[in-house]
Parts: sequence; C-alpha cells; structure tokens
Amino acid sequence: MLFKAPVWFVGAPPHTSEALMKVAVILSVAFLAFAVQAAEIISGVPRVVDGDTIVVGTTKIRLASIDAPESDQVCPDANRKRWTCGIEARDRLAAHIGNRSVDCAPTGTDAYGRTLAGCAVAGEDLNGWMVREGWALAFVRYSKEYVPDEEAARNAKRGIWSGAFIAPWDWRHHTRETVVLGATSVPISAQAELLAPESAAQAPSPDCIIKGNVNRKGERIYFRPAQLDYARVDMTKPGKRWFCTEDEAKAAGWRPATR
Repeated sequence: MLFKAPVWFVGAPPHTSEALMKVAVILSVAFLAFAVQAAEIISGVPRVVDGDTIVVGTTKIRLASIDAPESDQVCPDANRKRWTCGIEARDRLAAHIGNRSVDCAPTGTDAYGRTLAGCAVAGEDLNGWMVREGWALAFVRYSKEYVPDEEAARNAKRGIWSGAFIAPWDWRHHTRETVVLGATSVPISAQAELLAPESAAQAPSPDCIIKGNVNRKGERIYFRPAQLDYARVDMTKPGKRWFCTEDEAKAAGWRPATR
C-alpha cells in the first residue's frame, strides 16, 4: 500500500516560504527606494541666479530652508553707507562654488515651480554655508534647521549682520511694520529707504517707488517693487512716471503689470 505524503512536507515548510517571501519584498522595496533616491540627486556645475537660487542644467533650484537678500535689495553697512547686499550675497555664493559641481537632493517644489533642495559642494552643506557666513537667513517659516547657523553669523557679525538690513521676506512684501535687523543702529526714518530697491534710487521719495512705463504699443503699465520686471524699467527714458500708490497710478490711467 502506497502512502501519500501530505502536501506541506513537499519542499520548504510553509512558514519558511512565507519568511523568505517577506525578506524578498523588503529587499525589493529597499532597493527601489535607494534607486529612486539616487535618481533624484541633481548634479552639475550651476549657474547662480541670486543668493538662494541656482540653475543646474535646465532645473531651477531654490536652496531650501534659507532666504537670502533679493538682488535689488540694499542695506547700510557698519558705517551706514548703502550697498547692494543682495548682489553681494549672490556673488559670494558664486565665488564659493566656483567651477565645482553641486549635488542637490530635492525636497519639493515651491509656488513658482522651482525645485526646493538641499545642496552640497565637495560634501559641504551649501544652504548652511550661506546662513553661517551671514549671506542668508534661516527661513523659519518653513524650517528651523539653520537657526544655529544664523545665531553664529549674528554673534560674529558676519555678512549682512555686520550692518543693518530688513529680512528678505519682509522686504519682498514691503511691510512697514518690520524691524531693522543687524549690528548697526539706524534711525527709524531709514526704514523706508531700506524697503526701497536699488533700482528705485532715483525715485523722488522713498514712499513713491511705483514705476510707470509706456510700452511699444503705447500701453501705460505700472510696476510694483516686488515684481519680476521692476528693475528692468529704466526711469531715465522718456514716457516714465513715478507713483506713490497703486490707486494714484490707476486714477492716472495706468494698469498693473502682470509680472
């Protein structure tokens, strides 16, 4: 009489097969995660746009968790002399990178479609370097990662901390209630001057820095300081006009620019 062995005796025991399958799944997931992470790293010699924005290939990258002065932003130095701190921040970033390649790990996308990323050059955290050297602030609205670096820069009076400045996020929105930061004391009347961009230096008053431009079609368009094309409007050419408020510009028959 033949004896038919139970099916579970043939091959590996059931619990062993299940364990091996679980291990295989875990290893597959880990490998895929590693592959995705490796694929996301953006590397190359960048073009520096401003103190917290670079371009690698065709990817525009915003250095995450920091905020540098805008290119058109001005600050008084330790001797209360105006200087273009935003341009200086940009140039310091470019000089530090030089012709070296950067490695950027994306963390998301901002409202303008730029890739948010933590970047490194020769293994050094580039975002942290900008804050530590005083050329950018910790963007605490989104992260407190670089607060210790900011405190070190402030205590050592490095970069923009050597003089006075308005935080970039306040400068972009021209918040009159903001405080003036830095090591240099300035009169309260200097706040309006600090809020004005360098390209508004010829304005009749720090309170009247809206630019009115007439384009080739004869359209009368006004630009606010925070807009992209503001600095491109040359107020020394004919057909230009300064306005103190948007209501004033609209009443004169000018429409707002789209960017």
